[in-house]
Amino acid sequence: MQSPAEFPDTDSALQQPNGLLAASETLNPDWLLASYKRGIFPWYNQGEPVLWWSPSPRAVLFTDEFKVSRSLRKALRKAQADPDRQITLNHDFEGVMRACAAPRFDEAGTWITEEIIQAYCGLHARGLAHSVEHWHHNELVGGLYCVSLGRMVYGESMFSRQTDASKIAFACFVSWLIEQNVHIIDCQQATRHLLSMGAREIDRQQFETALVHAASQPPLTWAPRQLKWTHD
Repeated sequence: MQSPAEFPDTDSALQQPNGLLAASETLNPDWLLASYKRGIFPWYNQGEPVLWWSPSPRAVLFTDEFKVSRSLRKALRKAQADPDRQITLNHDFEGVMRACAAPRFDEAGTWITEEIIQAYCGLHARGLAHSVEHWHHNELVGGLYCVSLGRMVYGESMFSRQTDASKIAFACFVSWLIEQNVHIIDCQQATRHLLSMGAREIDRQQFETALVHAASQPPLTWAPRQLKWTHD
């Protein structure tokens, strides 16, 4: 593809590998905006063309189905009682992205390349990509970043430098989203971690119908703030 206007119809995505739709040489905020409007996202390794995906089934989390385990509930209470911990919104987007890009202990590399970081930072500058940070003693110990159009939220990646740090940040984020009448978070791929928190799979048509409805709603106010878990 030479321009984002050339994205094929998502029904033409491959079944194997599930959801592969197109390839391009370019990744920038304009491509990202065009893709997310249609439920398409980039995922590729460094040195490869930019690969664009629309898998079916699609993992989503309906916020009213969010599950908090007993251990996570305990961790949330402990974190919120600790004055040296804060969960914030949009305080350090690039820092969160770079932390998510750092190789995990069981991985040799990362799909979050410098090209991806710059493209999503460009989307953040437009007010369309956001971060949640978990701070301990003023150090970033966990967090996540996402894209949002209207009241559609697309989860991208999380990281933890302490046990449960990303889960605590995510739970506080979901609590805030519920208060903002956000009903669905795109999780892209089902993982054991996400399924344990209530995510489930729906087919592409269901996902795209939900996307169109949520994205057409008035956008959220993403001004930097502190977040709390308020659904005990």
